[in-house]
Amino acid sequence: MPPKASPKPEWLRVKAPQRERVGSVKDILRDLHLNTVCEEASCPNIGECFQAGTATFLIMGPACTRACPYCDIDFDKTPRGLDPTEPDRLAEAVYRLNLTHVVITSVNRDDLEDGGASQFAKCLNALHHKMPQTTIEVLIPDFCGNIDALKTVIRARPQVLNHNIETVPRLYRSVRPQGNYQRSLNLLKLARELEPQIYTKSGLMAGLGETDGEVIEVMTDLRAINCDILTIGQYLQPSPKHLAVVEFIPPHQFDRWQQAGLEMGFLQVVASPLTRSSYHAAEVQKLMSTYPR
Repeated sequence: MPPKASPKPEWLRVKAPQRERVGSVKDILRDLHLNTVCEEASCPNIGECFQAGTATFLIMGPACTRACPYCDIDFDKTPRGLDPTEPDRLAEAVYRLNLTHVVITSVNRDDLEDGGASQFAKCLNALHHKMPQTTIEVLIPDFCGNIDALKTVIRARPQVLNHNIETVPRLYRSVRPQGNYQRSLNLLKLARELEPQIYTKSGLMAGLGETDGEVIEVMTDLRAINCDILTIGQYLQPSPKHLAVVEFIPPHQFDRWQQAGLEMGFLQVVASPLTRSSYHAAEVQKLMSTYPR
């Protein structure tokens, strides 16, 4: 049984957001009946992001067909059918929020033949039509290794394709039991092979019992398949029924991982206790200007 973590340290405390801006973003989301991973996954940065007028949209949800023990999104073996109006409602939200960069993610939909890839494509197409100047990042599931599903998403022209590796191989059975480390690596590798101009991205959670050496090995694996962008953040236990935090990683360790990643050749590494996969995602626009494809 993993040791109990000490109380949450000072560096993980988050300032309360300004209610006015957060409320206006929530009003738009409610009006258009949209979900965000910010809310569904209890993201600690929800105040900062909503205050800045940004959100990571969660499509095909809110229930997920996988029950990952670290994740706060609801589990449902038989989630609802896909809503054909969702792509247009999402595009309308991006228009109202006047977003120059948007992140679209989803729950796992293993009940669908293509894992929901076609819904991703429809959302992308709706955004390209309504907000042609907005850059788009998709944070996709592994589609159970379905290559045609990945091709469907890539054909819809996202600028950034993100798939989180989440943890080190040794911990997959306990942290991500329905995932597969090599399958996730293969997905990111194939994305770059199918579309060399796309920027690939992945993310890791820290504090689940991994060692520093294991983190470096995952980073090395990601660079070996030309992954461009990496995020590393502290895992936080959403509730007592979820996996416990084994260790709170101090900020200087995240700084070391960031430096190591840049030395390996990642174009961008965002690493801090509060970093999440979509945290400050719009900064990728600077990366695109610096390293155009």
